[in-house]
Amino acid sequence: MTGSRFLGEIVAAKNGIGVKDTFDANRPALSLTLDSPPVAGSFVIAKEVGSGAEIESVVATPQSARAALYRIAASRGLNPLFPEAVEREVEELIKNDGIDDPALTDLTALPFVTIDGETSMDLDQALFLEETPRGYRVRYALADAAYYVRPGTALFDEALRRGASFYLPGFMVPMLPRPLSEGLVSLNPGVDRRAMLIDTELDREGQILGSTISRVRIRSAKKLSFGRVQRYYEGEGLGDDAMEKSLDLLKKVGELRMRDAVERNVVRYRRTELAIDLLGPEGARFVVTTGARHRVELYNEQLSLLCNAEGARFLRDESERDKGHVQPIYRVHPPPSARKIEAFEETLAALCRAHRLDESVWRWRSDGEQTLAEFLRELPDEGELGRVARAVHRQAIMVNVRSSFQEEADGHHGVGADAYARFSAPMREIVGVFLHKETWEKLAGEGHEDEALRDAIVARANDVKMVQKRITDEANRLVIDQLFAIDMAKAQSERGRAATVMGMTHGKVYVLLDDPAIDLKVYVRHLRRAHNDESMRLSKDRTRLIRENGQTVARIGDAVTVRVVERDEKGDRWVLSIDEPAET
Repeated sequence: MTGSRFLGEIVAAKNGIGVKDTFDANRPALSLTLDSPPVAGSFVIAKEVGSGAEIESVVATPQSARAALYRIAASRGLNPLFPEAVEREVEELIKNDGIDDPALTDLTALPFVTIDGETSMDLDQALFLEETPRGYRVRYALADAAYYVRPGTALFDEALRRGASFYLPGFMVPMLPRPLSEGLVSLNPGVDRRAMLIDTELDREGQILGSTISRVRIRSAKKLSFGRVQRYYEGEGLGDDAMEKSLDLLKKVGELRMRDAVERNVVRYRRTELAIDLLGPEGARFVVTTGARHRVELYNEQLSLLCNAEGARFLRDESERDKGHVQPIYRVHPPPSARKIEAFEETLAALCRAHRLDESVWRWRSDGEQTLAEFLRELPDEGELGRVARAVHRQAIMVNVRSSFQEEADGHHGVGADAYARFSAPMREIVGVFLHKETWEKLAGEGHEDEALRDAIVARANDVKMVQKRITDEANRLVIDQLFAIDMAKAQSERGRAATVMGMTHGKVYVLLDDPAIDLKVYVRHLRRAHNDESMRLSKDRTRLIRENGQTVARIGDAVTVRVVERDEKGDRWVLSIDEPAET
């Protein structure tokens, strides 16, 4: 279409240098109108001009980390640009924003704040907490994406096609155009915005007394980061009494809800947060940082869980009363099977033997007095035993089955809720848009039978989970490539990286590097070659790699040194070895 904008890569064409549409293989490369085009391999935003193309901006330089990520996005059809029909609808929405709707309850006087990552621009949620005679009142405001993204529009169709926003290091491919996701719909500070309000009252122990849902108008007082709120908790004031009081209550309610989760035996696993970003304005290389989550992130998570559970209960109750006119979508997470629990117990027993551990600390039985949550929480977290504990946590995670989106509320084992739904990400997941729509229709008495649409959304929502996992894995592979390319330039003796053995199969040893905290697979066939021992194999209890004479090479929970040996170009993988621990 003449005049259309597209993402393209600079290529050598028949008549010189041109730009090829990254997402349309059928479009021939268009010749450039510039005298000095970017270097071949650059990614650009271009616009058709006559029979050629004009470059609007360069988004990635050749052989940069960002260019590699654009190739990953393109391989999955994740286009950062939107069709012209969608852009036209967005322009009309901005002209007619509906923010002055008299049906909205005006809460602009309340000091709501958003709390997100430092660089987040799509602000889905804002919060404000108060004390009440009976306990606490939590007002949780969610961006009203469903008002703007309606079935029957090009915008909705495109959001459904995408299914979600997709995240890669240094950039994201949004589900909604940025003028909406970072503008009109985002709960930005100092401007009026439409929102869904889930208003929940809790008692002094943090137990839910009741919730209401309404459409409101809010004005966020401030955009806060997790780091800034954490510094407030550590003594760095914000200079606003009402805001500080609300954040004090966030901490209090967050702690109460976390304690309630413990009492409901919700398991919290030990995880290291891995952050991958791009270095420099041109995104030439990856930079990786690791660390623990801020405590405030856990408090904020509790409010999000509360909101999602209360929204799910509302739709579940309404659908039971009014069958056919309310179509909920739930996030369902079944509990692990009895066989998997039994296998986990057997693994713990084997680890106790392998590491000579105190069984009163390291053994757990499902029919015992201690819950799994209690057992995992009480394991040590420092020193070499801390490594064993991290491996035990990983083994416990592997017991779980995957969650999925479904039409029936079968409970969510992972969060300990009898009904759970994804209300809290309406600009980043099509499920959120649909659930908000269903809520508004029910509250207005205008329910429609949307089963076919719901089926399409459930299918797409389950698909995009796997797409995000795959692109994350592919991005991590790029980071690993960069890491080991650096190591290959060193002498063999200098290539060692400290790691913990997290698990084993007959063909692989799974390790977690200390820094950066990246998971790696070490192939047993490579270890046999490195150690010149074809007898090396997995023990019967699946917790040790052993030699033919029974000597242990490595155990789950061991501190080991991982070394890169070479690059296997044919197999497209790195050949790694593990140094045997000094004592086994």
